[in-house]
Amino acid sequence: MKPRQLFSFALSTLFGLLVIDARAELRPNILVIMVDDLGYADFGCYGSEIETPNIDKLAENGLRFTQFYNTSKCHSSRVSLLTGLYCEQAGSRSLSRGTTLAEVTASAGYTTSMSGKWHLDGNPLDFGFERYWGHLSGATDFFRGNETFRHGREKWTEFDEDFYATDAMVDFSLEFLGESIDSGKPFFHYLAFNAPHYPLQARKEDILKYLGRYDSGWEAIRNSRFAKQKAIGLFPDEMRLPPLPNHVPRWESLSDEQRDFESFRMAVYAAMVDSLDQNMGRLVDFLKQKGVYEDTLIMLLSDNGACPFDRTKRMDKAAWEGGSHLCYSGSWATVGNTPFKHYKQTQHEGGISTPFIVHWPTGIQKPGTFETEPSHLIDVMATVLEVSGAEYPEEEGIQPLQGKTLVPFFEGKTREPHEQLFFEFANCRALRQGDWKIVSLYHHDWELYNLEEDRTEQVDLAAEYPKRTEEMVAKWHEMAEGIARIPPDRQDPVNGVPAPENWRSWHEPGTYRQWVRP
Repeated sequence: MKPRQLFSFALSTLFGLLVIDARAELRPNILVIMVDDLGYADFGCYGSEIETPNIDKLAENGLRFTQFYNTSKCHSSRVSLLTGLYCEQAGSRSLSRGTTLAEVTASAGYTTSMSGKWHLDGNPLDFGFERYWGHLSGATDFFRGNETFRHGREKWTEFDEDFYATDAMVDFSLEFLGESIDSGKPFFHYLAFNAPHYPLQARKEDILKYLGRYDSGWEAIRNSRFAKQKAIGLFPDEMRLPPLPNHVPRWESLSDEQRDFESFRMAVYAAMVDSLDQNMGRLVDFLKQKGVYEDTLIMLLSDNGACPFDRTKRMDKAAWEGGSHLCYSGSWATVGNTPFKHYKQTQHEGGISTPFIVHWPTGIQKPGTFETEPSHLIDVMATVLEVSGAEYPEEEGIQPLQGKTLVPFFEGKTREPHEQLFFEFANCRALRQGDWKIVSLYHHDWELYNLEEDRTEQVDLAAEYPKRTEEMVAKWHEMAEGIARIPPDRQDPVNGVPAPENWRSWHEPGTYRQWVRP
């Protein structure tokens, strides 16, 4: 056993022998659910036309965070979620300088389990999880799976004709949760969906439901989403929707065949999100049937914003069959991130700000409200520690916790805000202090925005406020070196060139022939 495993095992055994005090009886079950590559506006309760009634109900009876941040990338967001640390600070995929949500909750007497996408080193069983089913890779064929699927440590290959990854992840979640509930212990369960990450694949009946809904094009759908966002109170009435970025072609400029194809692939994406919601309904129904719904803290979030990379291939295969590999492009990703700028991998709001829904009937004092305080994935660990009664280990090699508990928000209170939030991935950088944010796109010049006045990052104030920009840039480098542990080759000064509006493959026209129609 590694030292971290010995620590977790010893404390878990100790708690199993001790009498749990009255306070512990109030501890909730904890269910953390991460979806993949889903934009800010892709759930109905954040503005979408996609039908997500089960998720919307969680939001309506819980809290919706309007400024919740991730790291803009799949694996790094998983690191920060699990450890409460910035990605490189935690040892990146190895998690070697952190401890995990599973390890700390196990030490407090919780059962621990996971289903879904891992995308880190090793196996979840190496990091405090007692039960696991899913794939270790960063993506999978939803109908055929891949060679990285595991049930515990054993290779799993039972991909029959009814297999669909989103359904199977919930099937195993229900199995693990049932075991935990029967044990009489509180549970910590991590459900990491692969959807709606590409390849865009969905059951045919779900795709048929959305055929034709996107024939009006991305401009019309984006406008409709923004109007809905203002109507439900996410943004003020006076806020204006920025123009489409220059890499998005006018819908009218496309040929009939191109429009037909674009409408179809967005319908497949919508079907995947709809399937997520159906499975959320299954999960909620199960918790209710078991009598634990009221005492379960559910946190639902996305790992990054919508993905702009069109890597479509094998268009001779149907999107409702294994082996297909459909994607959408930066045009629909712009809709997914309405009204924000840019996408997955960038540190502009479209890359790092996504839905965060918290539902806990016995713990949330003002359900149905919006929480506007900037928060981050690193805050989940601090929150879990507080509600579970677990302790964060103070031992050599484990980095100090970076997050702040979200519990005051559950109680209708405020908390001491983060002094700053740090962001970095692939030479995209940002730092937020209060309402001010500096951001650099792929090593280009620093930009400065006041997010209270300009959440969509349209007016760069760096030239107007050079001192503030300089001070924030210095703080970014200080944190990169001293806390976030960014490698030296990713700390170089920016190149001093203004950022382009488009970036490489954000919109490369797809091949529209030979695609399989339903």
